[in-house]
Amino acid sequence: MPSFDVTSIVDMQEVRNATDQAAREINQRYDFKGTESSIELSEEHITIESSSDDRLNALRTVLEEKLVRRKISLKALEYLTAEDSAGGRRRQIVALTSGINSEKAKEINKFIKTLGFKGLQSQTQGEQVRVTGKKRDDLQSAISKLKENDFGIPIQCGNFRD
Repeated sequence: MPSFDVTSIVDMQEVRNATDQAAREINQRYDFKGTESSIELSEEHITIESSSDDRLNALRTVLEEKLVRRKISLKALEYLTAEDSAGGRRRQIVALTSGINSEKAKEINKFIKTLGFKGLQSQTQGEQVRVTGKKRDDLQSAISKLKENDFGIPIQCGNFRD
């Protein structure tokens, strides 16, 4: 029976490249001179730090530009509240969301059921949703409808099997 998987994966290599490019750019830009702004990447989040909220917003813009150029969806970013850091500085943590949690999986399953294709079924398998159907055309239509709808997370449809 034909099937495909709906996943939400962030390419960490591309995120690493984008943060490195953003860090190099802020070291060279005149408007960041003397602000000691920084961008650091860890396993699950990016930490941005600067001297003021204005510089923090500019830093966020630079980071987003680099991520978009690397084809990383901004839906994968979750900005936590900016907090005070040592020395009167401001810090913000940007969480990277990867995988489909149970709430989003239920939402995707419900959306697939409302499409009304006969013989189309979906089930949650860990951090992905597997969609099976009798007809390839129905599956391809479901993929296009899924990509048109906004679930608040970046989704990829892959592993199409016949």
